[in-house]
Amino acid sequence: MEDKILFFVESEWPLLLVAGVLMFMIFKGPLTRRAVGVQEVDPVAAVQLINHEDAVIIDVREQNEWSQGHLPGARHIPLGDLSKSMQSLEKHRGHHVICQCASGMRSMRAAASLKKAGFDRIYSLKGGISAWRSAGLPVEK
Repeated sequence: MEDKILFFVESEWPLLLVAGVLMFMIFKGPLTRRAVGVQEVDPVAAVQLINHEDAVIIDVREQNEWSQGHLPGARHIPLGDLSKSMQSLEKHRGHHVICQCASGMRSMRAAASLKKAGFDRIYSLKGGISAWRSAGLPVEK
C-alpha cells in the first residue's frame, strides 16, 4: 500500500502541485481580508451607509469600466492612482468610505491601503458593481 502511495506521489507530483496552488488561492483571499481588518458590505448594507451615514463611495475601476456605469455619487479614483490621491481624500477621514470595483477584489486592496493610511471606517463592496446591479440598484453614466 505504501509503495502505491509513494508511486502515485512520484508520478503525479505536477497534479499535486497544481492542487496545492489552487487550495492556497482559494483560502488566501479570506485570510488576507481578515488580516487587514477591512469589512465587506453587501449592496443593501452599502445603501444604508450611504443613506444614513453619508458614506463616500470610491470607484477604483479603470476609466473604461467607469464609463459603462457607476454607483450614483461615486468618486472615480483608479486603483493605480489611489496613493497619489490620498491627500484629496483626507477630508473624508472621519466618514464611512466604501471602496467599489467590478467584483470586490480591487476594492479590497484599495480599502486595505486606506486602512493602512489611517482611515478607520473603511469598507469594500462585496461583489462590486456586479452585485450592486444584481440587487437591482441604480447605476449612472
